[in-house]
Amino acid sequence: MNNKLKGAVYIAIGAASYGILATFVKFANNRGIGTAGLTFSQFLFGALLLSILSLFFSRKPENKTASIYPKLKLMLFGTSLGLTSSFYYLSIQYVPVSVAIVLLMQTIWMGVVLEFFTGRERIDKTKVTGSIIAIVGTMLAAKVFEDSVTVNFTGIGFGLLAALSYTAAIYASNKISLELPTLKRSTYLVYGGLLAVVVFWNVQLLEEFNWIVFLKWGTFLGFFGTILPPILFNKGFPETGTGFGSIIAALEIPVSVLSAYLLLNEEIKALQWGGIAVILFSVTLINLKKNKS
Repeated sequence: MNNKLKGAVYIAIGAASYGILATFVKFANNRGIGTAGLTFSQFLFGALLLSILSLFFSRKPENKTASIYPKLKLMLFGTSLGLTSSFYYLSIQYVPVSVAIVLLMQTIWMGVVLEFFTGRERIDKTKVTGSIIAIVGTMLAAKVFEDSVTVNFTGIGFGLLAALSYTAAIYASNKISLELPTLKRSTYLVYGGLLAVVVFWNVQLLEEFNWIVFLKWGTFLGFFGTILPPILFNKGFPETGTGFGSIIAALEIPVSVLSAYLLLNEEIKALQWGGIAVILFSVTLINLKKNKS
């Protein structure tokens, strides 16, 4: 297996891991387990395991004289991870998982906008066209054009807030404090995410968190949400390149929709699949030129 194909496999597995999270959170919600306890358990497990892994598997010994600024910067940007999960899991309380994942993927065009403001790069016609296509695909996938559907603006609002946070999280993963080892970077990003979850849910954590939830759900959500994907993405993207890697990462959308269909019996209509196909096409269009360069 060549390196590019191996990288694509890493990214595909990481995207699939992200894709199943919301389905299992809603599955747990339907059994009376609160979102605050689930989110905190996910990040607590992630922070604990990454701390252990970082302690034993860091290739270089910690430099005591090194500046703490890169770590604090990672923690600050890592808060976007905790906010992403919190907003995303709130969104699925109001809209189906198949709609929430499409809202989360608005990071497709939000990333293009962020790239313009942070990198001062000119947005070419291909990216603008791809972003417009992504928005049209979202409207189809979210069933906006169906007369029988009542639009839940609360769920849509939380979904879009999750997309904003996710855009910041992706930026942090690819741009912030790259001088630190990958495992160390992932650890401090998750520390920031855990801090954000504690501040966001505050008192509700005391009401919902218990060690049974942590052991039964937190270990699963933490492994597939805060451990596996970052490690696999950090291994995969250098091999595939950002453009091709982003196309593969879009696998998260159909995986999320299919898991919701199989576990939650959510109805997925042909129009939604058409919208998802349009979104995947927009991801390919936006990243195709980047991949060729």
